[in-house]
Formats: sequence, structure tokens, C-alpha cells
Amino acid sequence: MRIVAMSQNQPILDELRRYLVVEKSPFEVTFSNGDISQVGIVVDQRHPDLLIFDTTSSIPTPLTELEHVTSRYPSMAVILLAQSNSPEFLTEAMRVGVREVIPPPLSSQKLLDAVFRAQKRTALTTTRAPKGKVLAFIACKGGSGATFLAVNLGHILATSSGKRVVLLDLNLNFGNASLFVSDHAPANTIADVASNIQRLDASLLTSSMVQILPNFSILAAPESPERASEVKPEHLDALMDLATTHYDFVILDMSRTLDSVSVRALDRTDVIFPVLQETLPFIRDAKRLLATFHALGYGREKINLIVNRYEKGGDIRLEDVESTLGMQVTHTIPNSFRAVSASVNQGVPVMKIAPHDPVTKALLQWAKTLSTEPNVKQGGWLAKMFN
Repeated sequence: MRIVAMSQNQPILDELRRYLVVEKSPFEVTFSNGDISQVGIVVDQRHPDLLIFDTTSSIPTPLTELEHVTSRYPSMAVILLAQSNSPEFLTEAMRVGVREVIPPPLSSQKLLDAVFRAQKRTALTTTRAPKGKVLAFIACKGGSGATFLAVNLGHILATSSGKRVVLLDLNLNFGNASLFVSDHAPANTIADVASNIQRLDASLLTSSMVQILPNFSILAAPESPERASEVKPEHLDALMDLATTHYDFVILDMSRTLDSVSVRALDRTDVIFPVLQETLPFIRDAKRLLATFHALGYGREKINLIVNRYEKGGDIRLEDVESTLGMQVTHTIPNSFRAVSASVNQGVPVMKIAPHDPVTKALLQWAKTLSTEPNVKQGGWLAKMFN
């Protein structure tokens, strides 16, 4: 467990050192002499699991400064050493993400009890298994049908396998995934969740989503593009940590714009499904997208090409697509304009509209393949470049 202990008072730092640095200590502790304005810098450098911050020897500290740090690192536990333990102060401390407040006099027993409680909470959130599998759908070109496939595959996974499935609409500027399978306007969106990230738990997440089935829900994109900027990479980390703990499949409907949020999401996926059609503009844009994935360090095993609206005997054959892109196509979804159009226009899953349609059969087979595959985590490493 990585711990950062901060105080402006050197004797208190020395006391913390005596209590925390002992023989065979399970902690990796960094001590820093500084005030609250320096907390963000130290946390950014050390990425601790636990921050111990002393306010007992300073003038009243504005906890809003601490909130700026806890909002960026929602999984980090915070223990505050403080003179006040009034109900008002404790409520404010809890609001900004503080887990425990220890009033003076400080003792080894008080401190270590609080630290071990924090360690136990951290262990509970990081050792739950198995983690849900993360699948990202991204259009090689607008109009590819990526959102239709993401939503309907999620619905079929939940229906046919009984798995718990959640879809996160990460097309933050213009996402409308929930409309493909529901006529209910979302009460909350991912932007609302981001603004309440300190309160994020399974209950808040569930209440923020559009529930399609008992085991399939969608967290909608913001209603207006202006709110897209409210969602930060650290919010996405907290959201995906929770989602992969409580769901068997986490499906991401991605935007084609690769910014810090989308790259952070792609880094955390098990499989990326670029969706294209058998036309020259789609193939050209697919080639560009694959080159970007290569630059981001994603291996070929992480990328599964999907050809939508597939028809045999067209001007461009499947072999031509594979030869041009240098990759095999993993799945083809047949062209069935009438069934798909009816599904999209009515906001009803294609499985309900046309249960025997070739598109439904292809999605059922795809879902069967996914639900029997072992979960194997893979990840990229260059999200930091976009932050």
C-alpha cells in the first residue's frame, strides 16, 4: 500500500514516521513537508493509495482545495489529522472525499487502526473477481452502424446468456445509443455521474442509467455537447472500475474523436471492434484508424475487424478488405435493410423486431462466442500522451 503523509509541522512528520516506518512494514510511505496547495503536485507524482494530511498545526484549511485532488483520484483514501471534529466539519470533510478524521492527540493505535481500515477497503475494491470484459465499438467512418451493433449485441448478450451487461455511451458530443432500444429519455447522463464522482457507487450508477432489461442498462451521453467537457479521464477510471466490478460485460460506444477520455477508455478495453462497410471510403478510413491504434501500442490481438452490411458478390470482396488492411475480418453482419431500419426507427431491439432475421442470427452467434471466451486483460500505454 502506497501512502503519502503531509504536514507543515516537522515534529508531526517525525511522529508519523515513527508510527508508520517499522520493521517489516507493509507500507511504502513518502513524507512531505508542505501545505494544502502542494497536495496535488505530490499526489500526481506518487499516486498513493492513501493520503494522510495534517491540518492541526496550520490555520483553518479550506477543504475545497483538497476536493480538487480527490476528484482527480476518487479511489484514493484520505485520512485527515484535524483539530475540529464538529458535525459540520466532519460533514464537509466527508463531502470532499475524506474517509476518516483523527483529532489530537495522535497515537500509534489511532493512526494504524485508521490506516488498516483504509487498506481493507482498498483490498476489497481491487481483489473482486472476475472483472467484467470491456468491449469497445468504434466507427471507421460515420454511418458504419457501430452504435446499432454495440447496443443490439449488448441486448442479445443479456438476453441469451443471462450475463449482466452495461453500455457506456462515450460519444460524448452526439451520442444517442439509448434511443436504439428505448423510448425513455435518460434522467441522468455520464456528465451527471462525473459531477457526482465522489458519491459514485453501485446504487448511484444504477439509478443514473436507462434500464432496458433487468440485466442490461445504458448510461447515456450528455444531452448537450457543452457538457461533454465535464467528463475527465479520471472520472472514466472511477466509472469503469465500478462497472467492471459489477457487470460481466462493459460495452463502450466510442466516438471517432480520439481525445484524452476516449484513449483512456481504449487503453482499458479487452477488445476493440472497428466497424466498417465494404466501400472504398470506409476501407480508407479503417486503414487510418488501424495505423492510429498501432501508434497507441495496441496489439493486433486486441483489434477485431467487423464488416457490417456484408453482401457476397459485391464490387469489393472480403478478401480485398483483408488484404488492404492487412488483417482478417473477425465477424461479418449481413445486410438486412428492412429489419435494421424498423429496429432503429422504432427504438426496439432487432431481436424483438425480427427474431429470425440474418442480422439477429449473426449477433446471436457473436454473443455466444463472447460469452464462452475467457476474460483476458490487455491494455495500451500511451493515454498519458493525450492528457
